[in-house]
Amino acid sequence: MIYAFSPFELDMAKFELRKDGEPCPIEPKVLALLAYLVEHRERLVSKEEIFEKLWDGRIVTDSALASRIKLARKVLGDTGHTQRFIKTVHGKGLRFVADVRPLRNSPIVSPEDDSRQEADTPQAADDVSYRPSIAVLPFQLLGKPGPYDTIADGLPHEIIAELARLRWLLVIARASSFRFRDRDPDQHHIGQLLGARYLLSGCVEASDRQLVITTELVDTRSGEIVWAERFTGKVEDIHAVRKEIREKILAALEIQIPLHEATAARLIVTENMDAWSAYHVGLQHIFRFNQKDNAAAAALFQRAIKLDPAFARAHAGLSFVHFQTAFLRHTDDIAGETALARRCAQAGLEIDPLDPFVNFTMGRSFWLSADLDRAHSWLERATSLCPNYAQGVYALAWTNTIAGADQEGRDQVDLAMRLSPLDPLYYAMLGTRGITHVARGEMAEAVQWAERAARSPGAHVLIAMIAAATQELAGNAAAAATWAANVRERSPQLGSAEFFGAFPMRKEPLRTQFATALQKLGF
Repeated sequence: MIYAFSPFELDMAKFELRKDGEPCPIEPKVLALLAYLVEHRERLVSKEEIFEKLWDGRIVTDSALASRIKLARKVLGDTGHTQRFIKTVHGKGLRFVADVRPLRNSPIVSPEDDSRQEADTPQAADDVSYRPSIAVLPFQLLGKPGPYDTIADGLPHEIIAELARLRWLLVIARASSFRFRDRDPDQHHIGQLLGARYLLSGCVEASDRQLVITTELVDTRSGEIVWAERFTGKVEDIHAVRKEIREKILAALEIQIPLHEATAARLIVTENMDAWSAYHVGLQHIFRFNQKDNAAAAALFQRAIKLDPAFARAHAGLSFVHFQTAFLRHTDDIAGETALARRCAQAGLEIDPLDPFVNFTMGRSFWLSADLDRAHSWLERATSLCPNYAQGVYALAWTNTIAGADQEGRDQVDLAMRLSPLDPLYYAMLGTRGITHVARGEMAEAVQWAERAARSPGAHVLIAMIAAATQELAGNAAAAATWAANVRERSPQLGSAEFFGAFPMRKEPLRTQFATALQKLGF
């Protein structure tokens, strides 16, 4: 989206402010503030909201915000007296008041956009064919009316707000989707009217004691049910049930929509794939953790970028490829692959700095250089952008665990596993849980989690090294030797140096424990 307000253009894709076509020098945080005010120009934005959205809720003084506002006005040639662009409503907040002309339709409609014209939605979906769109319909209330009727509207509205955090998904505004309340909706017709590729609908049944909620995700093009789930709970636990449903739906859609898109893409001749299809088939390859599939993923992500250079997630996918090449030691040029992983992540950030997956790949690139502090910062940003982003939560858990914050890591990895029990990185979550037990000297539990991790589908060879070391630490020499043999058969070149290169453990005695165990096993 480009917003024009004479003589300026605010280019959201490039994250750039231009005056008469020339880029304006502006501090990133000031530009972020300006962009937020422009995007929400139809209403007053409070100071509290700005602190939450731009400073992730961190404690910031009023003077810090005041200085950014002053700098924004200076760039625009505005003043606190004239206020031609940014108006201060004392004691209330700020509003962008200049006339703004969008130069092309926005690829994302968020819940805050409820007051905008619904007619814009279908065109927005057409403009970004690689980004799927979803509409969440009001849920149907079954049974007799009662005190919990509001769940049928309240829960889907909360789901819309959560889905809007997913930068890769276009979310139809509540004001449009909530107009369809038929008990037997024509899903294909609604999809056409709203420009929605997917519809999420549901039913609510509440009795005196029991609450039952069913949800269903449908592909409006084919009428196919992509995913469905049934949630039950006690009425008195309604708030906990609401939270669980929001979390599980968000995590499920993160997996089910890309999987469905990739399956459909496989029916298309490769030469005709669009950027979205190429990207998601690439994801299927990358999570197999071997050189052949990694190379296939690289080719598909490169194709996606060629088709659409502004596709941020395709750049992030390519970063993931280079991360995996270095992490699994598929090359002797670890430094070169690390640099490429970071460069591709940076390219994605320049396009969309608010995409959780893009921030995730930047954070993981710092694992490769053992810079856990900077990795933690980027991963924390990814999860603040989308608190239910399971892979981001897992990566943050892993970073905390090897940095010594094992309790925090355990809490986070438990959340990640609850959010995404079918995640392609689930084996890594299990392995992380095992290491938190080693850190506490709970070797019997550590062995159980490490074994589950190493035996899980998709687990790469470094997970087998964790299992071998954990068995050795628990005094199970035979089992440790078996896993060590498994490692050597799969990757004879791996040793302690490669293990700690991938897992730069800081905490003592955790690092020494693993080093000693691996040495005893001949690594």
